[in-house]
Amino acid sequence: MKYLVMCEGSNELEVVRILLANNRLIFGEDDLLGLTPYHARQIENNAQVRTELNMYPGNDVCVIRIGDKQSDKLKIPEEYKGKIVAVSKYCTKPELEMLLIINEGLVSEFEKVKSETSPKAFAKRYICCGKKRYNNSSKFYHDYYSGDCDKLVNALCEYKRSRGTHQKDELYLADLLRV
Repeated sequence: MKYLVMCEGSNELEVVRILLANNRLIFGEDDLLGLTPYHARQIENNAQVRTELNMYPGNDVCVIRIGDKQSDKLKIPEEYKGKIVAVSKYCTKPELEMLLIINEGLVSEFEKVKSETSPKAFAKRYICCGKKRYNNSSKFYHDYYSGDCDKLVNALCEYKRSRGTHQKDELYLADLLRV
């Protein structure tokens, strides 16, 4: 079996790469189709994903979709319907910035203003890494978490613990962590 990991955005992709590099996911790079996660929302729009699916000889690909907005249904092109055996969604609602807010101990401050401001706007205002203010870039996530993956893992677990449940077909990124 191979996993096709499709990340909605570049920041989700960076978070998955950090977790992979630190062996914190229930699968490793060798378990991934093409040995890597992809920045892709749909199969048909990503030539690299299609190429990897075409080259893989097996009929046991599990698709893992990661992102905060997953209202669009994954369209599996006809030629891959026999290859893909499962699709699961791992949701980062409302936004990945909540992980930073959790890490910085600012959840109660955010709760006071969440009806007026998004997690992204709050993070841009209050969160820094060194002397660099949060700027919604993959580099910021890399700089913030790559030196201490436990910080990321702890935030993912706390996020799941404190957020309640997602929709019935959505899992948490923490559900992919190695226990």
